[in-house]
Amino acid sequence: MYDPLRLRRFNLNTQGRDFAVGDIHGCFSKLDTALRKVRFSAERDRLFAVGDLVDRGPESAQVLEWLAHPWFHSVCGNHDLMTWRRALGDPLPDIDHAAHGGRWLDSLGELMQQRIAQSLRELPLAIEVNTADGPVGIIHADFPYDDWQVVYEHQFSAEDEDTCLWSIDRYRTGYKQPVRSVRAIVHGHMTVSKMEQLGNVFFIDTGGWRDGGKFTLLNLQILKAV
Repeated sequence: MYDPLRLRRFNLNTQGRDFAVGDIHGCFSKLDTALRKVRFSAERDRLFAVGDLVDRGPESAQVLEWLAHPWFHSVCGNHDLMTWRRALGDPLPDIDHAAHGGRWLDSLGELMQQRIAQSLRELPLAIEVNTADGPVGIIHADFPYDDWQVVYEHQFSAEDEDTCLWSIDRYRTGYKQPVRSVRAIVHGHMTVSKMEQLGNVFFIDTGGWRDGGKFTLLNLQILKAV
């Protein structure tokens, strides 16, 4: 039995399209522009984020507004974790969140900080989106196993969770072994110039939050970037 705080599952979208998007980092206006270009429909389509919704960009406080949209869903990224931990007075040891793009948090009142912390704290570690051709998994940084079924059957250790939130090992080593029991897995975290694929694992953070970068929207039904 899976932990619902670890995995959130979504049924087949029979009305419209499903997209995944890379790290947003408080650049929601740029994301909105990208969605307009693909004629995103809030009534029919869904958007799944790979985490790192906040920090670095100028609009991090808008995260509450976006998480309230019924068509927007996200896993937790390492920056989301850093934010809610510090907002709740329990910062990650040996990491200066403010120096990693988190100074925006200090400009907010305590009530707003608490509301943002609670919303980010509720983000799952993994999302599974059903498509006509099988499920697609979404995790921020990496997946520590070669079989997606583990997400249902195995109690994740602290090391497993760290891998999901922080690891770049799969990308760094060029590990191409496909992950079984899932059509594809989508990651962010590792910023690349264009979408890259290793086996059935996609890296889609193309730096939309950077000057000169762009948001890649991956259509989960056809596994093509638009």
